[in-house]
Amino acid sequence: MSQVLTQDKWKFSPIPNIEESNFNKSLERFYDLGVSGLVRENIQNSLDGRLLDYDGPVVLKIETGNIPKEHIPGIDEVRERILKLEGRNTYTNETISHMKNKLDQDVIRYISFEDINTRGLTGAKNGQSGSKKDTWGIYAYNKGVHFEEDNAAVEVSRGGSHGIGKIASNSASDIHVMYFANCDAFGEQHLGGTVQLIEHVHNGQAFRSTGYFTDVKWEEKNSKFYPYENNFHEVFKKDTRGLKIIIPYFREEYDDEIAIVKSICDSFFISILKNKLEVHVNDKKITKDTILQYVKDQNYYNQDIAEAKKEFTPLYIDTYLDTPAREIKVSNGEKDFSFHLYFRYDERIPKGRVAIVRTIGMKIEDFIVTANATKPFNAVLIGGPSEDSYLKSLENESHTQLSKDHFSDRNLKRLATRFINNLSKEIAKVIEEAVKENNPTDGLMDTQDILYVVESQFKKDLENSLGTVKINEGQSLVKSTTRQSQKEKRGPKEKQGSESKKGSTSRKRDPLKRQKSNENINDNQEGKERYSAHPDMVERIILDNQELIKFDFTQSDQLAGENTCDISLSIIDRMGVEYADEFQIQNSYHGIVDMNAGEKCSYRKNVINNVQIKDGIAQLQLSLRNSFNRSLKFVYYVEV
Repeated sequence: MSQVLTQDKWKFSPIPNIEESNFNKSLERFYDLGVSGLVRENIQNSLDGRLLDYDGPVVLKIETGNIPKEHIPGIDEVRERILKLEGRNTYTNETISHMKNKLDQDVIRYISFEDINTRGLTGAKNGQSGSKKDTWGIYAYNKGVHFEEDNAAVEVSRGGSHGIGKIASNSASDIHVMYFANCDAFGEQHLGGTVQLIEHVHNGQAFRSTGYFTDVKWEEKNSKFYPYENNFHEVFKKDTRGLKIIIPYFREEYDDEIAIVKSICDSFFISILKNKLEVHVNDKKITKDTILQYVKDQNYYNQDIAEAKKEFTPLYIDTYLDTPAREIKVSNGEKDFSFHLYFRYDERIPKGRVAIVRTIGMKIEDFIVTANATKPFNAVLIGGPSEDSYLKSLENESHTQLSKDHFSDRNLKRLATRFINNLSKEIAKVIEEAVKENNPTDGLMDTQDILYVVESQFKKDLENSLGTVKINEGQSLVKSTTRQSQKEKRGPKEKQGSESKKGSTSRKRDPLKRQKSNENINDNQEGKERYSAHPDMVERIILDNQELIKFDFTQSDQLAGENTCDISLSIIDRMGVEYADEFQIQNSYHGIVDMNAGEKCSYRKNVINNVQIKDGIAQLQLSLRNSFNRSLKFVYYVEV
């Protein structure tokens, strides 16, 4: 056994037999994050390793290129093991097949991340020492172990916490291989690496899934890993203090320079603007002086504010640079946390998001404020050391979301849930205040005046403000495009029976399809049939602090004979995406009147109850709250 371990460049630990036939699940999770996850993890690691007595920026050089296969250390050994891998389920079989298909290339694509003004890893010459001060041993040989700084303030500001982020580099390689070159404070240079396979048999012996590019020495009856001195190809060299990550067999779908530049700006715009970070991507330099050249470039980001529905970095930067910070306090039930909130209200913004940023300058997520996803605002949230420490505890393993799910302690999970909910509530207060300031009202208007305007002066406005409509299972209510008077509408209804007997086809068959009660979307409406209203059936207008909605059901046989119905509202954005659970009536309206009944309607969540239908028509008058977002579009559902 010792002969096998000492003669190969790559070392795998022997096991009695194969028990686990799956790849490390973290590989798939980081693969799903794409190149942005890769860039994010490696930049975060570089910022964590910054020189503590240096005020300048950490410099990270990202380079993509090609290297002949023969210059990749020990790659033939990895190839030999991959060829012998055997999958035992569909996923592993597909992954192994993909790895094998990449082995015959002679020229290999790679990406490298080299940092400067960083400490590098310490204690490489001590190898697998087990000491917390030897960061080489922790980084090179331990999974799920996060090195902790002696200085508590420095530890709190660090981005890493779960100890698995380095596997992001393995996931970016078609064969799950990565190398790391280190130069420490004494100028000593070493090269290590890892490869993530599955448990396998090699030369009649079963081995664990993870391989280490490392030397090994036997001390009495125990073996101990030691790194190789770095005398390898130039691509693997690191002769200035710091760390260099090299990923050969770089995935083609990751190899996108524009996506790399954008991921840097998306996650680290605060670090760059504060001159804590400078990134070079091949010949491009992203610094505090140049970042706007990329963010304001149409080739990188859409510059139309109205189209900012998925990418918010240009908005975040403008908000951070142009708006003053205000203080908000958020409690988790046991402790209050104080944050600086940079807030901007702009009616052109289609989706409201908050950049949650750690003090290291790394954005955690584009936070969605509950019930405010489509409000026209943009914000950046940053706390101090105490806030940073708590945010760090809430991050998921990929540092992309605040979450309670990784807590096993019930009390910690409860506190996390309360904090995240309260964060939404406090920012929602700021949003509501901004809505009031930007949508002042002049007082109530007499109802008779409103009705007169609706019937006469604003007929065209009604036609242009039809509600957006969606039909269950692709079906829809169809209405003639020719507008009819009430008398004309009643005429066909009275003749319906005789025309039906004659087999007349002058009127289209009602396309609505009844659903079984157990298929209804709203569980609380058991036994009721549910339909959606076609755009031609809905007329909607907003006048000052009142909204009028008219539903014309005269063209539908499904509602024939019905005197009342329930109507539910669901938000829809400009792309036609529906947000079924986001709208709450009480947040936007403080009263609803049934115009046919002359009485107030009761409502719950997003459902208006017992709306009267008269001559096929239902009409509602809704009183708007000051916080109402006038740009909202709705899907209207009818339940009978």
